Amino acid sequence: MIVRIAGERQYRLSDDLAERLNDLDNRCVEAVEGGDEARFRDLFAQMIALVEGEGAPLADDELVESDVILPPRDITFKEAQREFTGEGLIPDD
Repeated sequence: MIVRIAGERQYRLSDDLAERLNDLDNRCVEAVEGGDEARFRDLFAQMIALVEGEGAPLADDELVESDVILPPRDITFKEAQREFTGEGLIPDD
């Protein structure tokens, strides 16, 4: 899976990491739907950390379509309420 952090770079994630990212995504949806901004912030930070810390960054000159685009790290809770709905950023199979 190719993931872009909006306004930043792209990363390649293994299937195992993609599953972990999807789990965090689903938990972010639950937090947003429950109006729990603090929990959302914690989970979204974990999403960014997973991608940056364990994903493999793509070279700047490698052009690949992203499977998932994470919102910018400074997303507001109001913006998150539009992004993290239903199946979240990563559709379930």
